[in-house]
Amino acid sequence: MLDRTLVETVFARAASYDRYMASDPGRAGGWQAVYDRVRLTDAQRAEVASFGREMKVLVVSGIWCGDCVQQGPLLARIAEANPRIDLRWIDRDVEAEFSSRLTICGGGRVPVVVFAAEDGEVCAIAGDRTLSRYRGLARRQLGAACELPWAEIPADETAAVLQEWLDEFERVQWMLRLSPRLRQKHGD
Repeated sequence: MLDRTLVETVFARAASYDRYMASDPGRAGGWQAVYDRVRLTDAQRAEVASFGREMKVLVVSGIWCGDCVQQGPLLARIAEANPRIDLRWIDRDVEAEFSSRLTICGGGRVPVVVFAAEDGEVCAIAGDRTLSRYRGLARRQLGAACELPWAEIPADETAAVLQEWLDEFERVQWMLRLSPRLRQKHGD
């Protein structure tokens, strides 16, 4: 279980996207290539820009991780569309005590995204891959051909993964917007 105090403590030490990338410049190139390739559509950008509640988003990652390379830049693009989204990053291995509380399918997977309210109350935990990412991997790995770890993910799969992450951000935003506790606090 993640309590608010723990989330706030780890969030306070977590890095911005740029600082996280600077932590391992030798591996940041793959991240940059995906980041440069991905853009939100005007409609997606407008949707994210409409979010009215502050969100703290903590990504447990590994700069060495292929799934993080393919999905992390998408999260960064989403957060750029609204200053109310405070996106921060931690390395799974550096923050091992915290990360050990976020196992998926019995293991320490990455990326894992912790969505929290402005006061650190956990709203959702998502990861390690979206449905479209799993479908793409299954097509490539369960058949006759296995993808190479450095192979570029097809654009339609990346677009679907981006939309699924956007949907999760929106879901959490509605949760925050409709929260009786936060509505009382903000008088709306």
